Amino acid sequence: MDAYPLLAHAHEKRVTWGRPAPAHTYRAGLDARDWRHLSRRSMFQEPPPPASTTPARPPRYAFGLLETPRSAGGVRSTSSSTGRPASGWASEPSCGHQAPSGFTPTGGSSGNGGLSRGDSVREARLALFTSSSAVSAHVASVIVAVVEGRGLARGEIGMASIDLKSPELILSQFADNTTYAKFMNIFLSFSQSVALSTVQRKYFNETKGLEYIEQLCTPEFSTVLMEIQMKYYCLAAAAALLKYVEFIQNTVYAPKSLKVIFKGSEQTAMIDSASAQQLELIINNRDPRNNHTLYGVLNYTKTAGGSRRLRSNILEPLVDVETINTRLDCVQELLEDEDLFFSLQSVISRFLDTDQLLSVLVQIPKQDTVQAAESKITNLIYLKHTLELVEPLQGTLKTCKTPLLKAYCSSLEDSRFNLILEQIKTVINDDTRYMKGCLNMRTQKCYAVRPNINEFLDIARRTYTEIVDDVAGMITQLGEKYNLPLKTSFSTARGFFIQLSCEGASFPNGQLPSEFMKVTMMKNTYNFTTVDLIKMNERCQESLREIYHMTYLVVCKLLSEIYKHIHCLYKLSDAVSMLDMLLSFAHTCTLSDYVRPEFTDTLAIKQGQHPILEKISMEKPVANNTYISDENNFVIVTGPNMSGKSTYLKQIALCQIIAQIGSFVPAEYASFRIADQIFTRIGVDDDIETNSSTFMKEMKEVTYIMHNATDKSLIIIDELGRGTSTEEGIGICHAVCEFLLSFKAFTLFATHFLEVCHLDALYPNVENNHFEVQHNRSRTGNCSKIVYTYILSKGYTEEKNYGKLYC
Repeated sequence: MDAYPLLAHAHEKRVTWGRPAPAHTYRAGLDARDWRHLSRRSMFQEPPPPASTTPARPPRYAFGLLETPRSAGGVRSTSSSTGRPASGWASEPSCGHQAPSGFTPTGGSSGNGGLSRGDSVREARLALFTSSSAVSAHVASVIVAVVEGRGLARGEIGMASIDLKSPELILSQFADNTTYAKFMNIFLSFSQSVALSTVQRKYFNETKGLEYIEQLCTPEFSTVLMEIQMKYYCLAAAAALLKYVEFIQNTVYAPKSLKVIFKGSEQTAMIDSASAQQLELIINNRDPRNNHTLYGVLNYTKTAGGSRRLRSNILEPLVDVETINTRLDCVQELLEDEDLFFSLQSVISRFLDTDQLLSVLVQIPKQDTVQAAESKITNLIYLKHTLELVEPLQGTLKTCKTPLLKAYCSSLEDSRFNLILEQIKTVINDDTRYMKGCLNMRTQKCYAVRPNINEFLDIARRTYTEIVDDVAGMITQLGEKYNLPLKTSFSTARGFFIQLSCEGASFPNGQLPSEFMKVTMMKNTYNFTTVDLIKMNERCQESLREIYHMTYLVVCKLLSEIYKHIHCLYKLSDAVSMLDMLLSFAHTCTLSDYVRPEFTDTLAIKQGQHPILEKISMEKPVANNTYISDENNFVIVTGPNMSGKSTYLKQIALCQIIAQIGSFVPAEYASFRIADQIFTRIGVDDDIETNSSTFMKEMKEVTYIMHNATDKSLIIIDELGRGTSTEEGIGICHAVCEFLLSFKAFTLFATHFLEVCHLDALYPNVENNHFEVQHNRSRTGNCSKIVYTYILSKGYTEEKNYGKLYC
């Protein structure tokens, strides 16, 4: 779903529940330590008020986001406004940050600080999730806060999420059932692993949440306030989320800087995490590093934003036909206009991660450190680079004909892009640009600000230039002294150092001079330094700190002037990520025979192929036809082992997903009915983590399907009842089939139990299909070998032997 671009990478999660989760909920992925944390009363206690009378620093925001709550004086609160005991929340804060004295991420309650819209809201179940990148396990990336109503409002879920790499606050509120299917679908799409963290109950306050959003929401998206004014649950979640982000993640956002959107769960199709894993949508089951997945097939994106958008769309396909057809029109135009395709791809590939750039620009650092200064300078250069690409991107889109591409072109005509760029150019040199290489970027940052703006900055830069010249001169003298071809090199970790190629170099006494120290060898190159060079590096670093500090002051003043116009970059980020994804779809279509799908009341595919198998197979796979309608919405597929049943079922589900995200599909003709949910039950694995046998896992997955299926669902069931005896398996299959036949959902049911095939005599909407095989007799005539054709035919199979060879 476009509303949840949170999965660019694998994530490890931290979760916070206000009350302990039920035994059947969120147990997967939690180890003994997590549940031990849940049982504690508190890991962080609010310290008593300091004895000092020194006045506290005034809050950054008037409405209290950074205000320090009144301390409890070491007395633990034991009751809430409803008279119930306060929730005993406990766990470790994310990222290893120690909570400030004014924020306690543990249990506790306030008499009037929590939810206040009736008893059902005050009795809500509260949660806060933080997700950390697998690459940097201690740096949180995605944070989600959740609140659930109780009493009459039980099942009403409010969610608020933010990615620290993208300044977009996403709010959701929807009704869920007792299995939390919709919530689990959204939540588990972030990551497969879950851990726990906590905040106080009183921070879930819908009044504060609305104040925060009014303060932080950009004017461009202020209409969202009309949608969320009565959405008390998502507002309460937003309040706790922003509090947690500021005190635990040490991240503060500038006023009027966040993009706030409200998304309900009805705008996308639901694919549960088990189905996503079985269909290999994002991760390959055999090798997680392998790109033999649906995401790997479609991912030809050039930007990080486009990659995230593609991933979120695959996990949550669209259900609105008009939106899907709009995307298909764009893909078709890109395929028909080759010049447009290549020119647009050339421009898009030069964009950096606009979402992350925006996120860093609108965050206010709590401390002015050298790292913070360097980061701001770097991102201002990135911003200049990005704004300079707006004009060529707009020029490329001017000739487009489809409504979506025209809309993006018109959105780039915003005068604020030029206004920001002109303001930047008054301070930043015209030739300052983004460059690859740490030394190149260091030089760009040093000389980014124009001369004569800050006299002390000009002096510091002259000093830095002299030091660099001295370094080069000293290394040249060393080369002449020892008659060696020495080369000046630079790295972020070591600063300036000396390189020497072993080829053609003759050392005095057969070894390096003793003056050279910290010698390392990489391939045929020596890397080393000297005492004098180390001292020069220290002088260079000191000079750089002065340059960065004074440049930072200039940059902060510039950013304060352009903050009021920076909201237009949200439109640019959206346009770039969407265009990148559409280009990726078009690129995929050029590599094989893909066709534009239609959307009707039937599922009809002519000569359809498995998209992943088609990409990795040395030979072209055998194509098959599919037809499912309201009159025959239940298809039973039979055939020997290895005949292609599972591949065929996955093929249909994958083609359905590809069509609903707005891409062409691998077939000669394709028509689909919009599916609001896609369910799969594939495989015969057990699950040792949840203590589930093969049969138990089968029953859990089938029960989930039966509880959540609707008339518009697509259901794929492969090999049901194989974890128990044949008689019980046949009985279970019959019962499940008869239950699903009461729906109009499109169902494909693969089985070896031929007794199930006789359902077509009782139900007119049941159709039998099978995969054909041929028998080749051995020369002696005693043995017969099965040859698989992988061709789907009408009727059920008559094969009784499922081995490759029988005698």
